[in-house]
Amino acid sequence: MKLNEFFKDKRVILLIVLVIASIGAISILGIQQGLDLKGGSTIQLQLEKPVDTATMNTVTAVLDKRLNIFGVKDVKVYPSGNQNVIIEIAGVQPEDVAKIVGSNGKFEAKINNQTALVGSDITQVKTYQVTGTEWQVPFTVSLEGANRFAQIAKGQAGVPVEMYLDDQLITSPEVADELATGQASTDVMISGTEATKEEAQTQAKSIHTLLQSGALPVKVKIVGVSSVSAELGDQFINGALIAGVLALLVISAIIIIRYRNPLLVIPIMLTSIAELILILGTAAVIHWNIDLAAIAGILAAIGTGVDDQIIITDEVLKGFKDKKKRSGVRKQIKSAFFIIFAAAGTLIAAMLPLAYIGFSRGATGIGVLSGFAFTTVLGVLIGIFITRPVYAKFIELMLDTRK
Repeated sequence: MKLNEFFKDKRVILLIVLVIASIGAISILGIQQGLDLKGGSTIQLQLEKPVDTATMNTVTAVLDKRLNIFGVKDVKVYPSGNQNVIIEIAGVQPEDVAKIVGSNGKFEAKINNQTALVGSDITQVKTYQVTGTEWQVPFTVSLEGANRFAQIAKGQAGVPVEMYLDDQLITSPEVADELATGQASTDVMISGTEATKEEAQTQAKSIHTLLQSGALPVKVKIVGVSSVSAELGDQFINGALIAGVLALLVISAIIIIRYRNPLLVIPIMLTSIAELILILGTAAVIHWNIDLAAIAGILAAIGTGVDDQIIITDEVLKGFKDKKKRSGVRKQIKSAFFIIFAAAGTLIAAMLPLAYIGFSRGATGIGVLSGFAFTTVLGVLIGIFITRPVYAKFIELMLDTRK
């Protein structure tokens, strides 16, 4: 076999460079794993009505800020269509954050059923304090809000100030004598008492976060919560690896039986491994999540790759048998690639509606299959333009036994 001719081919050089670059990208950037692999929870929120892009960006920004303020790590908040928001969290129980993300954050303080303060009056939320089972969340309001409060509170000493968050009464301290004089004060405080110190700590932190992060522009509700444990994620990964190894063994056996030449297994396996590395390298660069759907897409792409390599091998063998010349063999390879491109076009056309649904309607319901469609299309494009032409060149030189 003429290895010098093989390694001087520009398509081979390109493949080697891309494989090295992909390994580097995977090593440096890592591969983002979906929650079904690394374990975690997904909370699906539904807005009360479809919204435009600007409103959706505000909703996701407020939710992301709330979760970060609340101390939730490794969280992702992203829109799903124009009416849903997906929150992915790892290492946190979903019920611990459901209250935070599912709350609208609408604040009102009322005296005798008159609104004295609203959320937009808040200018600064100070550090909350917990003493025993009692908690306090001090904050300051604008001068306009302070004047409104002073006018309504004037002469109302001892009257409850009912403080609502999302229309739920949080606390109702009485108007102090000094606040009933009609003098405006920009310092306000919400306080309460819980059964235990831990509950007081949680309540103070929750209210502090809601006041600090602001109100959502539309009402939201939780429509779905799903969790996958880290242990189950490891089982998914191990299962996928075992399935991949078994698939390689079965493919190897079929190739040996078909061609009665064990050496043909080596280039087909190397080509499949190269395709896998390029797909994962691309995923690392574009920060594409590799989840179960994406793994299924990778297996589908590699499976079509094996089909294409068998077509190429058949055509090359036929070329050497019938035409005896390299030019005739290359015509057979062109015929093989005509079939390969036609099949790839059909496959991509079949995947596009699935990908469109996923990207337009979001990663919910059937939309989760967009990962399968995208990864399959990506793998097929990498195969037909990068790896399979190199395989054709290699198999042409490998099966050419002429001196």
